[in-house]
Amino acid sequence: MDGVSWEGGEGELSLKQVSYMRIVVLAVPGGGKTTIMRYVQMKKPDVTIVNFGDYMFKAARELYGVKDRDEMRKKLPPEDYIKLQEIAAREISNIPGDVLIDTHASIKIGGGYYPGLPDDIVKLMKPHYLILFEFNPDVVLSRRMKDMGGVRTGRDVETPEEIEQQQQVNRLFAAAAANAARAVLRIVNLRFPEKHPYEHAEVGAEEILKILKTE
Repeated sequence: MDGVSWEGGEGELSLKQVSYMRIVVLAVPGGGKTTIMRYVQMKKPDVTIVNFGDYMFKAARELYGVKDRDEMRKKLPPEDYIKLQEIAAREISNIPGDVLIDTHASIKIGGGYYPGLPDDIVKLMKPHYLILFEFNPDVVLSRRMKDMGGVRTGRDVETPEEIEQQQQVNRLFAAAAANAARAVLRIVNLRFPEKHPYEHAEVGAEEILKILKTE
């Protein structure tokens, strides 16, 4: 991270003198992080939003002929999946300016959790921050059911307990990724009931905008 210095009192540091900011945005599927980033872009139009999975899928379609992202996630062997992650990370690392990277800390594969940001992958992306949003599992489930008028094709139906379990796994994986990348991890609690529609998106966007203002 060229041009980075650290300032702050005991137990508190802040990034200074950064000409651009690269932020990895994390949440469980269906939580609403994509909407949060759209709200950021409304207030800061020059920020670039990229979806890590889209870059992986583009490479998977060209290399392996997969038809959709769910097929990529469920049918490709681990070694091919890793190759796609590396390709996506390298391409994203070359994007100039402020960048928000939409991805997942953990991916449900084979009855368990696969790291969405293994050490070598997150190092390639060179993020300054990782920001992890957490939601009430019941709200996440409700949002998923509204996605495309029901359950999205290829998306497994989960219980609130399973969603919460993944949120806890996300904390562990996000901390490990931040450590590997020498980046700051910020965890934002959006479990509170919304007083008006899209309040979670507004609050989440403000948290990201605070980070962007530290440049």
